[in-house]
Amino acid sequence: MKEFGKQWRLTAEIILIAAVCMAGMWQNTKKTIESISDVKKKEEEKRIAITFDDGPDGISTPVLLDGLKERGVRASFFVIGQEAEEHPDLIRRMQKEGHLIGNHTYHHVELTKVDQETERKEIEKTNEVIENITGETVAFIRPPYGSWREETLEEIDLIPVKWDIDPLDWCTKSTGEIVRKVVTQAEENGIILLHDCYGTSVEAGLQIIDTLQEEGYRFVTVDELIMD
Repeated sequence: MKEFGKQWRLTAEIILIAAVCMAGMWQNTKKTIESISDVKKKEEEKRIAITFDDGPDGISTPVLLDGLKERGVRASFFVIGQEAEEHPDLIRRMQKEGHLIGNHTYHHVELTKVDQETERKEIEKTNEVIENITGETVAFIRPPYGSWREETLEEIDLIPVKWDIDPLDWCTKSTGEIVRKVVTQAEENGIILLHDCYGTSVEAGLQIIDTLQEEGYRFVTVDELIMD
């Protein structure tokens, strides 16, 4: 009987060990399946970037940042140097919350309409302001009006970022009109242009995010679109 008891306990222990191993294998298999599912889901999502120029603004930009945080969305901000200097707290908040911060010149000048020395100063001074606040090197620029001298940006080592979807939000006070224009033009890997210095644009931007997320879009920063 003693031998039988020992054998029974040994068998029970073997069964228990096997069960634990099987459970562990199932957990690993389950994690693998979930990982594959997550990757597949990401691949099926349509990516789009929402960008904001001409800020930061002391009134409307905080509202925008609050809305982005609530939605778990990261945006790209192309800031004017003198505005960044006036609102370093907002630049720091953008950085802390994972948004991309790019250069939009110091005085919002059309770079091809000034001499090259002025062009360089506008860009380099803005880089300096941003880098002094964030401690990080600026990699991207959106030249005002979408015009620049290629050789200047190559020398300063900045990547220019244009846009695909422009609702001309700066010339309308209709939030609904801005939303309609963007939503009807939205496409995968598109770049939306808005301005966070206007309250209507901020309100429209958050509505655009809500609508496009419902349509299966995932919002990313422009570096994710350009560099991937």
